[in-house]
Amino acid sequence: MFGIDAYLVEVEVDVGPGQAGIFNVVGLPDNAVRESRERIKAALRNCGFEYPSYQTVTVNLAPADIRKEARPLICRWLWGC
Repeated sequence: MFGIDAYLVEVEVDVGPGQAGIFNVVGLPDNAVRESRERIKAALRNCGFEYPSYQTVTVNLAPADIRKEARPLICRWLWGC
């Protein structure tokens, strides 16, 4: 929510070759979004999935000009990983 207006946030996740264990978040995330990396890794492990530890994970939050808050976005990240 932005004031009383809602806005659409697209979540794009790329898992690919790169440095092992790197988790990047781009697209103007707030501090809580940046800090949720460990929650994402733990949630994947607890659901029986293996985190791609030998690859780089990049999460893009669009549009890039609006600050994003963590709570509504975490489930979408899990689907992408």
